[in-house]
Amino acid sequence: MPNRKLHIFSNRPSRRKSVESAITLFFRIATYSVILAAGYIFVDIIAHGSKAVFTTKAPFVNMAFLTEKPQTLHVFEPKEPYEAIQSNNRRILSLKSKIASLGKNSTDSLKNFEEDFEEEIGALESANAELDVARKADRLMYSDNDYRALPETPEKSAYVYATYAYSGGGIGPAIIGTSLLVVGSIAIALTLGVLCAIYLSEYSKPGRLLQIIRLSILNLSGVPSIVFGLFGFGMFVLFLDWGVSMIAGWFTLAIMALPVIISASEESMRAIPKGSREGSLALGATKWTAIRTNVLPYAMPGILTSSIMGIARVAGETAPIMFTAAFALRDQLPWEGLEKPTDFIFQGVMALPYHIYVVSSKIPQNEYTRNMQYGAAFVFLFIVGFLALSSILLRVQVRRKYKW
Repeated sequence: MPNRKLHIFSNRPSRRKSVESAITLFFRIATYSVILAAGYIFVDIIAHGSKAVFTTKAPFVNMAFLTEKPQTLHVFEPKEPYEAIQSNNRRILSLKSKIASLGKNSTDSLKNFEEDFEEEIGALESANAELDVARKADRLMYSDNDYRALPETPEKSAYVYATYAYSGGGIGPAIIGTSLLVVGSIAIALTLGVLCAIYLSEYSKPGRLLQIIRLSILNLSGVPSIVFGLFGFGMFVLFLDWGVSMIAGWFTLAIMALPVIISASEESMRAIPKGSREGSLALGATKWTAIRTNVLPYAMPGILTSSIMGIARVAGETAPIMFTAAFALRDQLPWEGLEKPTDFIFQGVMALPYHIYVVSSKIPQNEYTRNMQYGAAFVFLFIVGFLALSSILLRVQVRRKYKW
């Protein structure tokens, strides 16, 4: 066949294009890997957490889990399957240690022993699975309130009794405390952040001082959260003598969100054409009137975007609220037992991030704490998503109203 000449604009293979294709493929694989990893985490939390939040009976929502405070779980395990499982587990550990010792000096004559041990381990694990079904079917579980209300406790000779801290009850106070902390801190951060953005965008004069201020704001966004927590503890809890309280947590979290809100709000205001300001000033309006009527409304979508980023910044923080606002357990809700109205903001609250931290790392792990961990994480993701979605919908509505 005759050789066909390539057109001058045809896609000719070259080493540079091969390298470019490889780089593109690498970035694509990296992006999809991150998305899949994040998706797996979310799916895992939703799959396990929904078991704690939803039920198979009407109203299909576990209201006790969403409204009660965390309590100790009192568990009565049927003695026979429980002791049989424990005995089998000890035997499995013994056999595994023997296999490990044989593996160091493995010979053909010893391989038969390893196979026999592995076969026995498989049989014991199968027996444990059957015993576990019987154990779960016959076990009795009570939270503190239910346990105190029992007319008589089950016969302990037929059961193995154990208690598990924070594994019973629900997360009602933590839900309320988290919502109050996020809403209060974002309200403070938006107010201070927008005021700072107005000054930097509209009133400040270019110069070295302005550059230093902006550089300081950028550096502040990279400070670790534990530093903010220690600052809030020293400034608000100790120096101002607010104690461990909501208001101390509000201001600590607000300071954390300020850099993001200031930067995003300032960029939104600077994106508004100068003609909007000059037209208002030409008609005799004051500078503040021009900003209030011709800048802020059109910059509002960007300001609301910064609030979304601020929510994502402060909602999941544990270290700042651990030092300033959160209790591991509090019986009363924020509005209960108040001697005067100001006591509402000068009291600590429970919070879901700190509660998840306590349940995950401060108490022995078992199948009962796992249910509390996943349920709290599932509800926490829902709350953060709801607050972020509210900001997004408000931003869309404002953007439709103000177009330029």
